[in-house]
Amino acid sequence: MTTSTKGDVKDISLAPRGKDRIEWAAKEMPVLRLIRERFTKDQPLKGIRMSGCLHITTETANLAITLKAGGADLMLCASNPLSTQDDVAAALVSEYGIPTFAIKGEDEQTYYRHINVVLDHKPNMTMDDGCDLVSTLHTTRTELIPAIIGGMEETTTGVIRLRSMEKDGVLRFPVLAVNESDTKHMFDNRYGTGQSSIDAIIRSTNILLAGRTFVVFGYGWGGRGVASRAHGLGANVIVTEIDPTRALEALMDGYRVMPGIEAASIGDIFITVTGNVNVIDRAHLERMKNGALIANSGHFNDEINIPELEKLATKKRRVRDFVDEYTYADGRQVHLLAEGRLVNLSAAEGHPASVMDMSFANQALGSEYMLAYAKDMQPRVYTLPAELDKEIARIKLHAMGVRIDTLSPEQEQYLNSWETGT
Repeated sequence: MTTSTKGDVKDISLAPRGKDRIEWAAKEMPVLRLIRERFTKDQPLKGIRMSGCLHITTETANLAITLKAGGADLMLCASNPLSTQDDVAAALVSEYGIPTFAIKGEDEQTYYRHINVVLDHKPNMTMDDGCDLVSTLHTTRTELIPAIIGGMEETTTGVIRLRSMEKDGVLRFPVLAVNESDTKHMFDNRYGTGQSSIDAIIRSTNILLAGRTFVVFGYGWGGRGVASRAHGLGANVIVTEIDPTRALEALMDGYRVMPGIEAASIGDIFITVTGNVNVIDRAHLERMKNGALIANSGHFNDEINIPELEKLATKKRRVRDFVDEYTYADGRQVHLLAEGRLVNLSAAEGHPASVMDMSFANQALGSEYMLAYAKDMQPRVYTLPAELDKEIARIKLHAMGVRIDTLSPEQEQYLNSWETGT
C-alpha cells in the first residue's frame, strides 16, 4: 500500500489505468466539463479548503478535478469501505495531485482513520455521501466546526441523517441536500441505481433474471428504478412499502404489492433500497427459500440484519467474488451479495457517468452557491434553487443534441393572467 500525507491507496502503479478510465468517464460528462471550463477561468473556490467523503469512482474523480480547477484545496476519502476503485484512487494521487485516502475493502478502523485524516485538513467546506464526515465532525471533531462555511450531501441516507440532526437542534452549519435536486434524484436515483444495481447482481452471480421473482423493498426513486429494470429483463416484480401512496403507485405501475414478510417465502432475489435499518430482518430470513439471493442498494449495510443471518447459519463460505453462501441447519442456502453493502458500487462500477454528470454538476454548483450565500443561511438543510436545477437540465439536453419548445409571448401572458377563462 502507498501511504503518505498525499494519500493512502492500495497500489500507486495502478494510476495509469485509473487515468484512462477517468478520461473515458469524462466523455460522458459534458455538463461537468462546461462547469470545469468556467471554474478554471473564474476560480470561484480559490482559497477554500474542502474535505470530501465520497465514493472514489471515475465519476467522482471528474468532480474532484473540477473542484480543483475552480481553486479548491481538496482532500478525499471513501464514503464506503467497498466502493473504492483502487486504480482511480491511485490516479487521483499520482496523476492529478489530489490527496486521496481510500482502499477497496478497508476495515472500519481504516475507514474512520481516513475520515479523520481529511478532517485534519481543517476544511472550510464539506462534501459528503452518507453523512459520515458531518457526523464525525459533530461528535469527535467539534473543534473544527467554527471554520466551516457549509457542506453538501449527495445521497438519500445522508439527507435523512441531516434532517434528523436539524430536528434535534444539533446541526451546526448549513448543508445543501444535493439529493433533493430534480436533476439528481429523478435521474441518478432512478436510472442510475436501477441500471447499476441490476448490473451488479448479474455480474456477481451470472444468473438469468427472466422468470425469477424479484422483491424490491422500498419504492422511492431508487426502488422505482430497480423495479423497472428488473421487470424489463423479464423478472416478476414484487414491491414492499410502508407508504400507502408509493404502494399504490407501485400497484398501478403493474407490480404486485404485499408485506415483506409475505414476499420473503416466495422471492428468488431480494434487494433493499430504503435508507432504513433491518428492513430484511430475522423473520424474513427464516422464511426464504433455498437459493435466495439478498442484496442492498441503500447506503449502509444495516438494511439487512446481517448479525441475525450469521446466527441462523451453521456454515458460511465465499462461493464467488462478492457472493457469500449461508447454510441453515435444515440445509437451505441463502446468498448475500457484497457483504450487504451497496451492491452497485461494491460488485460493479456504480452509476453510469452520463447520469452522474448531472449529480456532480449539482455538487459543483452547490459548492459555489454555498460559498456565495452561506452567510445568510442558518444551520439547516437546504436545497439548490430551482433555476440552477433547470439550468443543469438545459445544459444536459444541449449536450445530447436535444432541442425543446419555448413559450411564445402570448402563451406567457396567458399563463400569467387570470382574466381568461371558458
